[in-house]
Amino acid sequence: MSQTYPKFDRSLVILHVDDDPMNLRVVEEILGAFNHTAVKTTSGAEALQLLADQTFDVVLMDIHMPGLSGIEAVAKLRESPGPQRNTPVIALTADVFTRRPEEYRALGFNDFVSKPILVSGLLDAIKRAAEPPKSKLSAANAA
Repeated sequence: MSQTYPKFDRSLVILHVDDDPMNLRVVEEILGAFNHTAVKTTSGAEALQLLADQTFDVVLMDIHMPGLSGIEAVAKLRESPGPQRNTPVIALTADVFTRRPEEYRALGFNDFVSKPILVSGLLDAIKRAAEPPKSKLSAANAA
């Protein structure tokens, strides 16, 4: 049985925030296989600094990190001035029993992916965050 993955209109630059080096490496390999670029960091504070200096298409944010948690980092990002505060952020966590996906959305995340990460689930979430579906009206105008 063959797995179908979403097609992207372009290569994306994705900030991946996780305190686990193995998770960073695995996701970097996945993103690279689909021609996306991963910029990696190990803390929420470093992520906020990178977001202040660079533009990213999507942020993948681990929830449980020492220092500034993913939830705290997203709250600070959403409160910050400038366009980076609207960068789509996807929550990554193995703790799927504490909060439901809609609770992560209420905290400022755009989407949620559980660990261990499935390639199809990760790519689907990135696709939803980075390339929202075109409305029927804009599709009709393009025709």
